[in-house]
Amino acid sequence: MKYLLINLFYLLSFITLNAQSQYSTQFDIPYSSKADDYSKERLKLDIHYHTEGKDMPVIVWFHGGGLTGGNKFIPGELMDHGYVVVAPNYRLIPNVDVEQCIDDAAEAVAWTINNIEKYGGDPKKIFVSGHSAGGYLTSMIGLDKQWLEKYGVDADSLAALVPFSGQVITHFSDRKSKGIGELTPYVDNHAPLFHVRKDCPPYIIITGDAEQELFGRYEENLYMWRMMKLAGHPDVKIYKLDGYNHGDMASPAHHILKQEISRILSDK
Repeated sequence: MKYLLINLFYLLSFITLNAQSQYSTQFDIPYSSKADDYSKERLKLDIHYHTEGKDMPVIVWFHGGGLTGGNKFIPGELMDHGYVVVAPNYRLIPNVDVEQCIDDAAEAVAWTINNIEKYGGDPKKIFVSGHSAGGYLTSMIGLDKQWLEKYGVDADSLAALVPFSGQVITHFSDRKSKGIGELTPYVDNHAPLFHVRKDCPPYIIITGDAEQELFGRYEENLYMWRMMKLAGHPDVKIYKLDGYNHGDMASPAHHILKQEISRILSDK
């Protein structure tokens, strides 16, 4: 019996390692038609995919950094779990303004929809997510349809929007450029809250602890959730991760992201 268990352990280890070895990552794939030097430097993405996959769900993951910093990366929690993961860079303030950041995010998602079948992904199963500034970009391109329309994509064709601790009022870096302080509530057409509507894709909000988040981030997202509910959205949720601050909440939030992807796909 002892040797049977040992052999079973090695067999399971072999199967796991073999499955992981079928995943591959390609780095620094250009996704933009923008031709200036800064765009050529920044507008690239990484793709993690199963080499024999087909019709797999796709996660487009936008990094955080306040729209002023940060770089693309593929979260370890999403690797080798049955997804194609796309991680784009985007241009950063002050080299560009907030509209150019949003435009880059939209172009990256459009590129993904048009090219992901080559990597085993299903263009009808595109889940857009990101942390902090990445969460803000997720909401903007999914709620304000103009950004994806520019690239021939209907935002409502996305499978879901899953922002992690993203701003839903006007982003603080955008407010700063207007001389508005970080504690001054402000909503204009650069705010996801300005674009509340009932017919967008499933909208799954995740934040950290109310007392440990940045500048009332949980409460502003709670208001966003309430307004989406009042607008009549049929599939909007909010999760609050007690005990996790703004930075730490991303790791456990990936579990919710994966759980919600399974639920949404099972409902189709």
